[in-house]
Amino acid sequence: MPDDYAPSALPPQGARVLAFIAILLGGLCGGLIGWALVDIQCTGDCGVLAGIVGLLGAVTGAAGVAVVAVLALRAMGEWRTIQHRQAPRSAGGNGSGEDSGN
Repeated sequence: MPDDYAPSALPPQGARVLAFIAILLGGLCGGLIGWALVDIQCTGDCGVLAGIVGLLGAVTGAAGVAVVAVLALRAMGEWRTIQHRQAPRSAGGNGSGEDSGN
């Protein structure tokens, strides 16, 4: 039986969309937290400082979530490859014990 399956590093489209949305939400939350910290602690006109810290928080939050998302998508790809390798064995083909001893 020819094995024409070529494992791909490309995760399913749904998983990629969810990862992208998670990265956007992480950036939004990081930006809001950074802006709020400066807004609470600063007195007077601190709009520029709050904006800069908010932007820094957004980039940091998005980068952190992106790292986790990439690791999760890679693990998903590896898991799918392992499941494909084990599928012929569990389907009663090779290694099921049918041909041994007779």
